[in-house]
Amino acid sequence: MAYNIKETRATASRINEVDINNIVMGHAFTDHMFICDYEDGQWKNPRIEPMHEIPTHPAAMALHYGQAIFEGMKTTLGKDGSPLLFRPDENAKRLNFSADRMGMPLFPEDLFIEGLKRFMAIEHNWIPTSEGSALYLRPFMYADEAFIGMRAATKYKFIIFASPAGPFFSKPIKLWAETKFIRAANGGTGEAKAAGNYAAAIRPTEIARTKGYDQVLWLDARDFEYVQEVGTMNFFLKIDGKWITPNLGGSILAGITRMSVIDLLRDKGFEVSERPITMQEIVAAFENGTLEEAFGAGTAVGIAMVEEIGYKDMKIKFPAENPVSEEVKQTLEKIKHQEIEDKFGWIVPVELDASVDA
Repeated sequence: MAYNIKETRATASRINEVDINNIVMGHAFTDHMFICDYEDGQWKNPRIEPMHEIPTHPAAMALHYGQAIFEGMKTTLGKDGSPLLFRPDENAKRLNFSADRMGMPLFPEDLFIEGLKRFMAIEHNWIPTSEGSALYLRPFMYADEAFIGMRAATKYKFIIFASPAGPFFSKPIKLWAETKFIRAANGGTGEAKAAGNYAAAIRPTEIARTKGYDQVLWLDARDFEYVQEVGTMNFFLKIDGKWITPNLGGSILAGITRMSVIDLLRDKGFEVSERPITMQEIVAAFENGTLEEAFGAGTAVGIAMVEEIGYKDMKIKFPAENPVSEEVKQTLEKIKHQEIEDKFGWIVPVELDASVDA
């Protein structure tokens, strides 16, 4: 259906205040944001406004009961200079999966995509052009009803804002296999992209960094034996010529990059198994010389090669060369920039807004 999305433009852009090709994600933000309100049982007043702070009541329910979810996306530039969205339909579906799990209203998926397109038509000048860079998009929803009580809120806000971002990791990363803290358990909210999942991960990640590691490799909540995911990424491993990634199983986020990588690996002729992976299996492969490659895959980081896993008193080392991982990484990046054919139909071009300077 067609939506009446009201637009209020910023009087002047702040783009000249930053070097968008040399910036860390999350430190600078574009000129506008998309907003939509939920009240009286329906989503209302979709609009694009200049970036501004949002008044929040101290009793806003998201602050007290954690009804907050988000998505992560990246926009790149195509050959003709138009913005390219990567599988936005999957982000729309996952947002609603998270909303359902958290007792929040579903957001119309066609409005999600239309809002993204209208937003990017205005903000396309903020898309970085340097290698490995993109404009990071953050759609999110939170409960803003002022009420103290344990129930689902009746008022919510859905917002999209953006931040130019360079490459997340410039070199292979080291992972710490966590055997005390947990990220998620079956039946919990691990498979939803809920804000609280990330809050629970902050302290263990800081501890891992004091040990010299970049990210946490999360293990299962009962035995601390089965691999789940890596920080803000899904985990892939190559043992004896075969690729493995943990099956979703209720406590692992269904990453958009994850599903894309599986398709790319299979398209390149590799066997990919989605199944439980134990730390003992990884240790055994390390000891017998069949541990070949590993990487984390996620929207913010792209594909990050793994050079080491710290597990208890062990240091599990990976080979310095990652030929297949690098090939998959380059293929994914080339698809996102229209440098090779998108035979999967993942790319959604955005028509530029004629009223905005190209």
